[in-house]
Amino acid sequence: MLRFAIASAVAIAATAGSTALAASSDSPPCRGAQLAGAFTAIPGSPGAGSISYRLVLRNASPSTCFLSGIPTLTLIGAHGKALPTATRPEHPGELAAIRIDLKHGQRASLDARFSPDVPGPGEGQVGRCEPLASRLRVVPNGGGSLLVPVTPATSVCEHGAMTLTLLSRYSG
Repeated sequence: MLRFAIASAVAIAATAGSTALAASSDSPPCRGAQLAGAFTAIPGSPGAGSISYRLVLRNASPSTCFLSGIPTLTLIGAHGKALPTATRPEHPGELAAIRIDLKHGQRASLDARFSPDVPGPGEGQVGRCEPLASRLRVVPNGGGSLLVPVTPATSVCEHGAMTLTLLSRYSG
């Protein structure tokens, strides 16, 4: 009898869990065309040769969609040319992604930490380590892409090396 009660409780919990998952998975992944955003320096973040910028993505479409994980990012120079970009997660091998459902106007963000002025191996020791990035191409989990302004424009040394947090709901 106890075994039956436990099995029933597990089955009910599993059904409730899958029902909740199904209810939250109605929205499709966000596509680049649905989003607007910006990549801006975080005030007070410069120090020890590095700085943090925050990527904020807003659902500009009338439909709910979701973001998850870390989008593909490419730094873009003033003349539209792709610049060296090498991203890595802040905590590799840990939590890979959470689902962030975004209704119209809601936002998600991630932070990027990098060196704007300390050259890495193979970069010039005089002048900028890399050309200024004025825009960032973002490819979200739903595909497509969008270009967001980089404010202020910046070099990303070490051949575009950036350490990224996972996307999370933005409340700022």
